[in-house]
Amino acid sequence: MMKLPTKTVKTGSHFLILALLITGFSACAQKKPASSKEQPVSQQAKTNKMDWNTLTPEETRVIVNKGTEYPGTGKLLNNKEKDTYLCRRCDAALYRSESKFESECGWPSFDDEIKGAVTRVPDADGMRTEIICTNCGAHLGHVFEGERFTSKNTRHCVNSISMTFVPDKK
Repeated sequence: MMKLPTKTVKTGSHFLILALLITGFSACAQKKPASSKEQPVSQQAKTNKMDWNTLTPEETRVIVNKGTEYPGTGKLLNNKEKDTYLCRRCDAALYRSESKFESECGWPSFDDEIKGAVTRVPDADGMRTEIICTNCGAHLGHVFEGERFTSKNTRHCVNSISMTFVPDKK
């Protein structure tokens, strides 16, 4: 049987390693400072998770698990009514109907969001930019720039299932 060489570790090394580990864990546990983008965008938005709307399994697949609804199937795709699109999970106002346009991509498209309502984050695929509700973090879809569909040169490609629509009161 072959004997493996062993190293002797000085007691001081153990303390150094322990100190580095403790420092590393405490740094990871620090809270990042709150930014204005993390604040609720609407007085109507539900800030407490306990107050969020109950989601169906399909809504959970898209909104929580970052899925995508099938193109052309969303109930808000061809909506032409005027007023506001809200986050399905927390009711925060996201988009106004004036920013909706026809892109023929299979999902509702908007070239602008309500100020502070939508946050952009790098997508897990490393190629796209995901858009989420600033208030609750619900997955909305993706944003694309440079396609020249509108003068704003921006397309928010949003899952219908991630939103509800509140029409103008007549």
